Amino acid sequence: MYRVMVLFGGRSGEHEVSLASARSVIAGLERAGHEVVPVGITREGRWLAGGDPLRELEASAGGKDGTSGPPTLAAHRPPAEIGSVDVVFPVLHGPYGEDGTIQGLLELAGVPYVGAGVLASAVGMDKITMKKVFAHHGLPQVRWVELTRKRWRGCRKEALRELEEELGFPCFVKPSNLGSSVGISRATDPEGLAAALDAAAELDRRIIVEAGVEAREIEVSVLGNEDPEVSVPGEIVVRRGEFYDYEAKYSEGGMELRVPAGIPEETAAEIRRTARIAYEAIDAAGMARVDFFLERGTDRVLLNEINTIPGFTATSVYSRLWEASGLPYERLLERLVELALERHAGKR
Repeated sequence: MYRVMVLFGGRSGEHEVSLASARSVIAGLERAGHEVVPVGITREGRWLAGGDPLRELEASAGGKDGTSGPPTLAAHRPPAEIGSVDVVFPVLHGPYGEDGTIQGLLELAGVPYVGAGVLASAVGMDKITMKKVFAHHGLPQVRWVELTRKRWRGCRKEALRELEEELGFPCFVKPSNLGSSVGISRATDPEGLAAALDAAAELDRRIIVEAGVEAREIEVSVLGNEDPEVSVPGEIVVRRGEFYDYEAKYSEGGMELRVPAGIPEETAAEIRRTARIAYEAIDAAGMARVDFFLERGTDRVLLNEINTIPGFTATSVYSRLWEASGLPYERLLERLVELALERHAGKR
């Protein structure tokens, strides 16, 4: 058995999602017999160790600082326990947790950690860079255009005209470096596109705009280092809203996951093969969820994105797909710890 530090909370807009994932991960690791060292990070970037940091963050989730009192540790200082654990399990979604920043800190500390390294985390987080890497590998994607905040604010009419000509309507506007569908808007006309670009520009200096497609949403989970395995595919059916946005993902009844997806075996095989290529293309490790569009009418498979720290409760898509593939939640957690230790040993 191992001493596992679970990191959760964080400075991103997915703070509450991280807390839900952490509660499930901590319980699963403890049921498997591991010693868990919980460490929380507030919305302000302060680290909390000792006592019950998960309860403290949950109790004050609506507060500005994310704490109910003085910080347990000085601001932005990792706890001393980081050097006394066997492995770190980051359950930090979005910026400052999934983008290579915490991974860089753990690399400097020389501590094994679950999941992708600095490069893969950064590429997987940045939608524009990710899509360029996928294009280099010849992977099928929807048409997309990148735009900077400076260009949008300085050349609005020209940018709108180019986007309309290149992509048409509907289209989707996304901040390049936010996860979990945060800040994504669907635009159906020039006025809506301008409003969506204004909103995205408030959240990120780089923006990606993608052509809309009539498609089913299919996802698979990937597990492994040098020889990754891919789960059975599942289909996301949106029950609330026009598309799979943040509310649909995390509100009760917002979506339904159908496992296995009702698709032909050859299509499932193509999706699994493409997911593995995408995983290896960014040099991912440990885990990732890979999302696809299956275009209606043509059944054309289009790669959407890769998520290197997906939601991690026992009922999240990532774990449910592995459950359906014959790998129960506690064993999945143990396998991720083993992969982290294997990857760390391979660096020496």
